[in-house]
Amino acid sequence: MTQRDLFLAFFRVGMLGYGGGPASIPLIHKEVVEKYAWMNSEEFSDTLAIGNTLPGPIATKMAGYIGYRVAGISGMINAIIATIVPTIVLMILLLVSLASFREYPWVQGMTNGVLPVVGVMLAVLTWQFFSKSKEGLGLGYSLLLVGLTILFISGLGLHPAFVIAGLLLFVFLKKEKPSQEHEKGGVM
Repeated sequence: MTQRDLFLAFFRVGMLGYGGGPASIPLIHKEVVEKYAWMNSEEFSDTLAIGNTLPGPIATKMAGYIGYRVAGISGMINAIIATIVPTIVLMILLLVSLASFREYPWVQGMTNGVLPVVGVMLAVLTWQFFSKSKEGLGLGYSLLLVGLTILFISGLGLHPAFVIAGLLLFVFLKKEKPSQEHEKGGVM
């Protein structure tokens, strides 16, 4: 059952993730967190953040990790195959057939029509991540990180992987403040 569920979950992501890796992330979240509950939103966010610091397509990296986590090596292979093979076959078929129709308005309209849907899917996922961030960091720090991220990525043109790696480094090197119970010398 698990292998079949893994295959179906990542097959749907591979088939419906129109627009590239970032467009696949809300679909992966839907399958992994909401439908099958293989991980919670916080674990998904951590996986996404670490996956973005590594080279390669994000959907494939996430499929490999989540497949491994759910069902070991065979789950990893299963999830990666479900993610990439149907897409490769469809891409070959579509590109061969659409190459002769690419100048037609309906082909260009199809591409333009999907973009707003992908934008809304990414906005919904962004809002979910921001809401989760507010719970852990508070509104002020969350807004500060959003502002700094926009500044570094959009303003300065820094690659997102460097921003994520810098944040991870900051978290690892940050010294924990002792809690108030420890400062007072005991636990209540």
